[in-house]
Amino acid sequence: MTNLCEIKRLSSAQFTQWDDYVKTHQQGSFFHLSGWQTVIEKSFSHSCYFLYVQQNGIITGVLPLVEVKSKLFGHALVSTPFCVYGGVIADSQNIARQLEQEACRIAEQLQVDYLELRYKEAQDSSLLLKQAHSTFGCAIAEGNDNILTSIKKKQRAVIRHSLKNELSCSISENSSDSTSFSNDFTDFYQLLSTSYRNLGTPIFTKRFFENLMATFNDCSDIAVIRDKDNLPSSAVMNFYFNEQVLPYYGGGNDGARGLKSADFMYYQVMCHAHQKDKTWFDFGRSKNDSGPYKYKKNWGMEPQPLHYYYHLVKVDSLPNLSPNNPKYKFFISMWQKLPLRLSQFFGPFLSKYLG
Repeated sequence: MTNLCEIKRLSSAQFTQWDDYVKTHQQGSFFHLSGWQTVIEKSFSHSCYFLYVQQNGIITGVLPLVEVKSKLFGHALVSTPFCVYGGVIADSQNIARQLEQEACRIAEQLQVDYLELRYKEAQDSSLLLKQAHSTFGCAIAEGNDNILTSIKKKQRAVIRHSLKNELSCSISENSSDSTSFSNDFTDFYQLLSTSYRNLGTPIFTKRFFENLMATFNDCSDIAVIRDKDNLPSSAVMNFYFNEQVLPYYGGGNDGARGLKSADFMYYQVMCHAHQKDKTWFDFGRSKNDSGPYKYKKNWGMEPQPLHYYYHLVKVDSLPNLSPNNPKYKFFISMWQKLPLRLSQFFGPFLSKYLG
């Protein structure tokens, strides 16, 4: 007979214990950290259901969940929106399945369209499996020259080209010089907004990124690449978790492609991460066979399929929220024509539901 666990909701009093568990669990990720509850609640006012099991005063399983409700994009319970990975991490299959069952119960109670659990690894689960994305990563070699040598030959040539373009890189933390960080943050948001607009994607509110940097101020920074005239070209917000660096939100302006500044940037992030004793470069997820998917493969990284599991509640099939959906083609083309300031104003009203 299965022993039933008592499942609790996370409060600030358990943040440290929760995070200690995540950091020591083999499947724990940056996206399981308690700080995401703070960021999401402050940025978007979505309801969070961060669940955990505690036995004899010790946490033995966690599951972060967020309710995302939109008339336009549907109603879902997700682990975790705005994140690559999620789902249950637990000490046993028994605890994991009980947390999943509780998630299904909450999804039924909330009458969402569906529950989505974003696992990195395959699960022994009866839920519906969909594999539309893959994640990429590679070991970080010892020293800048070895890092460059470890990159696939064709991409290595692109980086060597970028090294001749008189580009510079500044990396600043929220806890460092306030003026330097403020300038880098402003440049970062402008460059990211430009990239999102050019892709036809609504940008997040600036407050979201401010909350990320404030909440994860001890494990995040911003890298900005500038051209020979000291004008910003590309930028990325990086997170650090255990031995990993995760360059997560990155973008550039119209001149970035010619300067190869994004290629230069990711190489610099690898070098900086090595100086911080990080050994793994997590390049995040991309939709299978998309442009970003092919770009990451060019670095010599092999795609690892992600395992997203679903429990359907009020729908018979999953909605197609992909940018490739013909339904969104006109909207995307119109968004790409918006002035940047308008895209920054209207984007947050939509992006908060596109996690």
